Amino acid sequence: MFARSASDSKGPAMAFITALEILDAANTKPLYNIKVIMDFQEEMGSPHLPATVASQSDLFAADMLFVMDGTRHLSNLPTLTYGARGIATAKLKVFGAHYPLHSGQYGNFAPNPVFQAAKLISGLKDDTGRVTIPGFYDGITITKKEKALLQKVPENLDSIRKRLGIAVQDQVGVNYQESLQYPSLNIRGLRSGWVGDKVRTIIPSEVLTEIDMRLVPESDGRRLMELLKTYIKENGYHLVDSIPSDKERAIYPKLASFTYKIGSKPFRTPMDSPIGNFLNKALHKVFGNNIVNMRTTGGSQPMAPFINTLNVPAVSIRIPNPDNNIHSPNENIRLGNFLEGIITCLAILDEPIPK
Repeated sequence: MFARSASDSKGPAMAFITALEILDAANTKPLYNIKVIMDFQEEMGSPHLPATVASQSDLFAADMLFVMDGTRHLSNLPTLTYGARGIATAKLKVFGAHYPLHSGQYGNFAPNPVFQAAKLISGLKDDTGRVTIPGFYDGITITKKEKALLQKVPENLDSIRKRLGIAVQDQVGVNYQESLQYPSLNIRGLRSGWVGDKVRTIIPSEVLTEIDMRLVPESDGRRLMELLKTYIKENGYHLVDSIPSDKERAIYPKLASFTYKIGSKPFRTPMDSPIGNFLNKALHKVFGNNIVNMRTTGGSQPMAPFINTLNVPAVSIRIPNPDNNIHSPNENIRLGNFLEGIITCLAILDEPIPK
């Protein structure tokens, strides 16, 4: 089924609504009370939801929260995800001359900021792919029990590398699932000069680097961004608010601007918790042991502040197929996944909550 929002998240929402209709047609009522929240601003970051929950705490009070969002594991088996990483973004601009210069007239004389920026950002990671900023991974420990749970996810490193087309993975974790338990630092975009049909023989006047960090509950986005800011300064850069003044250009050989924003926060529910046991028991009735439990998803979900405001355990019930082209042309949901999504919702709605 191909349609905008087919998998994210009208498909899962309709699977849930269809399950309710089936129970209603059979004159069967769930064994517990249900509150349904339809958030139509999720793609905007759910800007009003946390404040609404805070002001209407009695209305939203609950024992468990099931999130109908997200994609299944690569195996396309029924998937439960117990958390999501947060996100913080930054813009780093390294300045050269006042304006682009002719490379013939000023090459060997005017410094090219692209080389400066390249040296700066290349130093952010070592040859194994680990972030070099001191303290970036502080506070993160994974117990033997947690490692064992992560290793239960059906994955093969060779298969993942082949699928991605890479020879070796970053050495942040011993496997893919473990790598998601740490904050990440990513260069998501670079801009300087012109390329392709518009290429020009110039020395660019500036280099813009777009950065994102994915955050875990143990890491504070503001602290990590400030560590990155310190790294830039320690590499000899004088930071300006926007554009360097003539005085600053005459004094400082390295000039840059740096700004950042903190986006959605991370959240995580313990996997060996009552909500995890409840959901696994419910899904076991229809899927047997073919259930994937993931400690966290690599991406971010804006409902984290909402979940933290509610202070209830939350788990994502994952229905769409992993190749669903989320947010892209030809977004889709397999009919088999949609039908299994209905079965998943029926199994949960039919499972009594243990007292």
